[in-house]
Amino acid sequence: MTYNGEIVEKRAYPSPNPAIRLTEITYLSQGLRIKGLLAEPKAEGTYDGFLYLRGGMQSIGMVRPSRIAQFAAQGFIVFAPYYRGNRGGEGRDEFAGADRYDAVYAVDVLKQYCNDNIHVFGFSRGGIMALWTAILRKDITSVVTWAGVSDATATYWERTDMRRMMKRVIGGTPNRVPEAYDARTPLFEIEQITAPVLIIHGYRDENVDIEHARQLAFFLEDANKSYETWYDPDHAHQYPPAKNRETVRALCEWMKQQ
Repeated sequence: MTYNGEIVEKRAYPSPNPAIRLTEITYLSQGLRIKGLLAEPKAEGTYDGFLYLRGGMQSIGMVRPSRIAQFAAQGFIVFAPYYRGNRGGEGRDEFAGADRYDAVYAVDVLKQYCNDNIHVFGFSRGGIMALWTAILRKDITSVVTWAGVSDATATYWERTDMRRMMKRVIGGTPNRVPEAYDARTPLFEIEQITAPVLIIHGYRDENVDIEHARQLAFFLEDANKSYETWYDPDHAHQYPPAKNRETVRALCEWMKQQ
């Protein structure tokens, strides 16, 4: 008898940080074998869980060992699913279609390693995955979306470079199959979120317009949810290294206070 979130394979993975142990894990999601990367501090202790939801599609925006080790070094056990159809995982990436369950069941993977607090973090496309995870699960402690997508339709119109991929994956344009884009957009289900949400976004972001953050804040406000916004007037999609490190530390502190 198999179950969602069941770990079926583990292998040691080279770590960029001697204080952090990395393991590549294969787990089950809707009967598919999905791969992801686990980062654990080597120091003894009990740690909160941190679900890292990557951006991009396929090889673009793939999980970087140095990035998840950076979050683990803040005192978390981090798990970053690659999503279906990536790095040898079964199925196909659907840009927040059924692949949202790869994030949802990754929480069950994390629970086998950490304490009861599970924080969800999404960057860029990971933002839409993080929101769906918080909508579909009631055992999430906090949610952070950084430069996060919140509206699939808006992404299609904003990102001319992604249109061919989105048409192929989603089944057409928003004009032809609006219901398929709406079904991927978590804004319409935002009242289901029970965890506090932190929205981080740069005004100069040309990959994911700040309107995604504003819309998310509007819907959270309307649903009377707990949320906070950290908007940055000077930065774009990727923050420069010093600002990035500062923001990582600050958001990890915010998580631990929830």
